[in-house]
Amino acid sequence: MTIDLGPGAPALVVPTAYRDGYAKAQSIDAALAARYVAHTTVGDPLADAAVSALSAYPFDQGAAWIAAAMQDGPAAIPNAPAALRALFAEVERVPDWFDPAGVRAGCRAFHRNSEMFVGAFVAAVLIEGFATLISQSFNLTGRMVDKGVRRLKQNNRHLVEIFLPGGLERHGEGWKLSVRIRLVHARIRRLLAAAPDWDHAAWGVPLSAAHIAFATAAFSGLLLERARMLGVELTDEERDSFMKIWRYSGHLMGVEPSLQCATQADALRLHAVGGLCEPPPQLESIILANGLINSAPIVAGITETAARRALARRIYRISRAMIGDDLADRLRYPPMRVTGTLAALRLKNRLEGVLSSVFPGFRAWRSAGRFQTMLSVSHHSDEGIVYHLPEHVLAERDEAL
Repeated sequence: MTIDLGPGAPALVVPTAYRDGYAKAQSIDAALAARYVAHTTVGDPLADAAVSALSAYPFDQGAAWIAAAMQDGPAAIPNAPAALRALFAEVERVPDWFDPAGVRAGCRAFHRNSEMFVGAFVAAVLIEGFATLISQSFNLTGRMVDKGVRRLKQNNRHLVEIFLPGGLERHGEGWKLSVRIRLVHARIRRLLAAAPDWDHAAWGVPLSAAHIAFATAAFSGLLLERARMLGVELTDEERDSFMKIWRYSGHLMGVEPSLQCATQADALRLHAVGGLCEPPPQLESIILANGLINSAPIVAGITETAARRALARRIYRISRAMIGDDLADRLRYPPMRVTGTLAALRLKNRLEGVLSSVFPGFRAWRSAGRFQTMLSVSHHSDEGIVYHLPEHVLAERDEAL
């Protein structure tokens, strides 16, 4: 099956796994559905070329070049492959629509409600992301199954860093982590493309441009919606700022410009249409979703068996309430009633808001507690950000990652 993207554009093959969903999505937004499915067969040309060029050199040399370029730009690596220098020349360019000093409202809103944002991120948004065929990439590498706790902490750290004031400025940790993620995706894409278990005809390209855009739309617009369900109320300025932060992080991670989302409405539209194009959740999605929920208590530092099970069951309840019974059942969640679950969380959030407005000391105490909690559930290393790219398809053979 092929789709026609218009005069002068080549007809692109629709991977077999997407054909039924694509037919349904056309009735909602034919143009966006075509654009989404077309990008399931596209990776990230700049990053893919850079990683391909680095494959001719020892891994330590590649890591040293990447570290130097992260710090001082392409001029710092005159002897590196031209493709790597071209990638860093591109990420140095700041789009006209982004102003690092103009997104402070989004940063403040995130940290004021960080517990609810992280809760929505883990209990709903990541789950909904893994319900797509991106689960095949994570399942085949084992980066969520074998190293689920570490991966969840890495996701949380990226979330923390891009929302710190200055985090997305040129030398900020959020900027560096976003670019690092792009390079890691490109390396894994190259490894999986050569793996015998990857079904190109059915699934398209591993970690495709469509999936990276879908994930960024979920982490931005859908995260705002799921946080709202938990009682987070933002102003229009805060929502717009929040979206710009994620759009720029997505830009650094290589999201195709035609799939970048400027507004929450754009992100929710892409998530809805892209979700329709995706096939129903497969076994890999079921494994990842349930593994993620059961990893969350360990990430939170709870090791006692009964307490861990109790928290996992609570997360299941909140997750089911947010993603809905249909998807929860498809992902084989344990059956449970969720009436009143979200209402109780919204009430708790409102009460804390009232206490913060009446007692400034309470606000400061809660803010410090939230930040410490964020740090405790994020992955940090004494040696800082590591720029070694994966050497093997299986995560268990990459201890440094």
